[in-house]
Amino acid sequence: MTVKQFDNGYWYATELKDFADRIGIPSANKLRKDELERAIRLFLETGKIKTPTKRSLSNSGTRDVERGLRPDLPVVVYTNDKETKDFLERESQKLAPGLKRKSGARYRLNRWREEQLVKGIKLTYGDLVEEYVRLNQTTKPFVHIPHGRYINFVADFLAAEKGATREQAIREWKKLKTLDVPKDYRSWARYQSAKRR
Repeated sequence: MTVKQFDNGYWYATELKDFADRIGIPSANKLRKDELERAIRLFLETGKIKTPTKRSLSNSGTRDVERGLRPDLPVVVYTNDKETKDFLERESQKLAPGLKRKSGARYRLNRWREEQLVKGIKLTYGDLVEEYVRLNQTTKPFVHIPHGRYINFVADFLAAEKGATREQAIREWKKLKTLDVPKDYRSWARYQSAKRR
């Protein structure tokens, strides 16, 4: 497989984990999709195997949610489950009543949390709530995430296509996934333009 074929394909996390296992990427089953894509792409470009993350891949110990989430609880074994998400929403409403959730805020909160912990910064759930509020109150659009094909496509589609709905964006994304082109709005638009000719 070439890098171009990899980039133009759409890969489910299970496929990436299987491929990563076969080429020998360590702890493949504990990596996120973006980390798997980065490691596989590096392998395709260089033939080298490298772990694509500095974060701890061990989740041993009692999960924080089982210890009872509260603002002063240190973040030790974080889980991205419904109870944790509900806690973040509830606590953020106390700090900023009427706060509306901004698309992409949870993703960015999780990357921020990981980054702080990798740097050795100790966090509490109160710190997470404050950052979550800040992210949701940001008025500027979020910068594109480097691997977020779906997220970036939907955002670009809705921004560029006058009156488009989220449902239309999702429908077009599903079509784009099947095409042998990069998975971004620009490639979708070029394909649509070529189809009309």
